[in-house]
Amino acid sequence: MPIDPYVLLLLATVGLAALLPARGAAADVASGASTAAIAFLFFLYGARLSTREAVEGLRHWRLHLTVLACTFVVFPVLGLAARGLVPVLLTHPLYQGLLFLTLVPSTVQSSIAFTSMARGNVPAAICAGSFSSLVGIVATPLLAAALLGSGTGGFSADSLVEIVLQLLVPFLAGQLLRRWIGGFVTRHKKVLGLVDRGSILLVVYTAFSEGMVQGIWHQVSPVRLGGLLAVEAVLLAVMLALTWYGGKAMGFGREDRIALQFAGSKKSLASGLPMASVLFGAHASLAVLPLMLFHQMQLMVCAVIAKRRSRDPLDGETSDSPLPTEPTHATAATGPTGR
Repeated sequence: MPIDPYVLLLLATVGLAALLPARGAAADVASGASTAAIAFLFFLYGARLSTREAVEGLRHWRLHLTVLACTFVVFPVLGLAARGLVPVLLTHPLYQGLLFLTLVPSTVQSSIAFTSMARGNVPAAICAGSFSSLVGIVATPLLAAALLGSGTGGFSADSLVEIVLQLLVPFLAGQLLRRWIGGFVTRHKKVLGLVDRGSILLVVYTAFSEGMVQGIWHQVSPVRLGGLLAVEAVLLAVMLALTWYGGKAMGFGREDRIALQFAGSKKSLASGLPMASVLFGAHASLAVLPLMLFHQMQLMVCAVIAKRRSRDPLDGETSDSPLPTEPTHATAATGPTGR
């Protein structure tokens, strides 16, 4: 099962923040740079989203609405149900991070990659991930305000204005300028991808530095981390089963069910980290910990599922398990695992 190299970089960044946290003037510089990086990230997200592809994808509206329902309705309901695990398995701060995890949008790149590997409906996965990211810019902060309230570390009307200025305005600016800069963004996709990842690393360093200075890491023990991993494993398994069997009950074909399973059961680290930094402030380090762990878990599990599904025959539904058993066919399609 794959270990995402980027997750290793994230962990290294957390280690750096633990050993050398930004303090005083350095913390102010890091915070300002993090704010600028978040705005630039969402500007790039807007510049990359093809309006034409989004409009064409409306033909699969039933599938997209189902993905959105899984992402912003079913996931949060399961997150609220996990409240009963406090304080037996989870501390309250870890539960807030888990609940925040259930509110962030779905992934784009890895959903597309896994859907392609499993020979699913790739155009639908592209549009579903894009719609989820677009809706999440508005839905995630609003859901956080409703479900987390002041527990986010001071969510208020000022926080909402900050979210609009840091996330929504840059995204809309990217969309408006896409006509002129879209070609440049496409041609330099690899370089800008490195900028994306570097910006997120900066956000993580700033958040975990603040956490170290505040001393909040003393609230986490190995037993609590083990409990969090167990809860997240159950959460992922439930969503994988619901999206697969639910898609069958709704009459979706095999290719659409694959797109639904991968887009509807995953959460975006790239979108969630910057949002957590804005929403949680000094408490962001504990808030993003569940998301970082879930991100790696979903990559490992979905990579196995995609490889197994790539061997399923195309003429019929021979495998109805959300976690496929060993297939009888020897030929396998391969592809990137993505992020």
